[in-house]
Amino acid sequence: MVQSGTAEGGTEAVDLLCMGEPMLEFNQLPATPDGAQHYLQGFGGDTSNAAIAASRQGARVGYITALGQDMPGDAFMALWRNEGVDTATVRRSPQWQTGVYFVTHDSGGHHFLHYRTNSAAAMYAASDLPEAAIAAARILFVSGISQGISASACDAVFAAIDSARRHGVAVAYDTNYRPRLWPPSRAAAVMHAAMQDADFAIPGLEDVQTLTGLTDPQAMLDFYLRLGCRVVLLKMGAAGAWLATPDARIAIPPYPVQAVDATGAGDTFCGAFLARILAGDTPDAAARYAAVAAALKCTGYGAVAPIPHAATVLAALHAPNGAPA
Repeated sequence: MVQSGTAEGGTEAVDLLCMGEPMLEFNQLPATPDGAQHYLQGFGGDTSNAAIAASRQGARVGYITALGQDMPGDAFMALWRNEGVDTATVRRSPQWQTGVYFVTHDSGGHHFLHYRTNSAAAMYAASDLPEAAIAAARILFVSGISQGISASACDAVFAAIDSARRHGVAVAYDTNYRPRLWPPSRAAAVMHAAMQDADFAIPGLEDVQTLTGLTDPQAMLDFYLRLGCRVVLLKMGAAGAWLATPDARIAIPPYPVQAVDATGAGDTFCGAFLARILAGDTPDAAARYAAVAAALKCTGYGAVAPIPHAATVLAALHAPNGAPA
């Protein structure tokens, strides 16, 4: 529980409220010629990344979480203010610290090492929720990580979803399964219970394989549509994505780039997609935009710094032959 904390920041209502766990990031860079290893300090946390991605596309975004009264917490407050993410619903805890994680890279991809036990975000409770801010939003965005970090945070997300539904606010959910947080059977039970109340399901292909045992993308789309989600976006990394509604299915092609770091690509996809939905795009158009934004993010290192702004994404979308502008 983070009841001793206080909210900071502005007071203006936002359209997209993201909820979860921000973490200070240290991302492994290529070794120098003499073999020395260096790390780039940055910012991470899936829903925080998505909030920044949405803000860079022009959406009015706020964030629900708790931070420690520490250097990483101060850094996040400065980051969000610089990125135009409203911090009115961020609480600061004098008791718990802000989480930290490391990203390493090898032939098998990118790997995460988290230090998050009893973080301020993990100690967040349902009683800490900003009910008025949720009621004033248009979309609430949460993820499996938002629920997997602790029992308290899990309950808080369920309560936030319930509040959103009661106030007519749409809900978007990204599975973002992390095996270090919880076993697949519990994760599947919790996530799918939450996603029964989601308007937008944005799972990842590998997540769904683990959580359901399904291997066919079409069967995966069927699964989430049956849960009651009205739009399902199945993220498939370099293979693009599938978009499904009860009436149609559309393959979203990948955008060609020279990728160097996929950290946060799925988060960028989610944030860009939701920003374009809020701007009035159809799910098809929003998904195509999001695929380009996610691909462009992969051309730089770190979860946040390479997230493109709207002008860059639009230029790439209109470039001839799908080549980067």
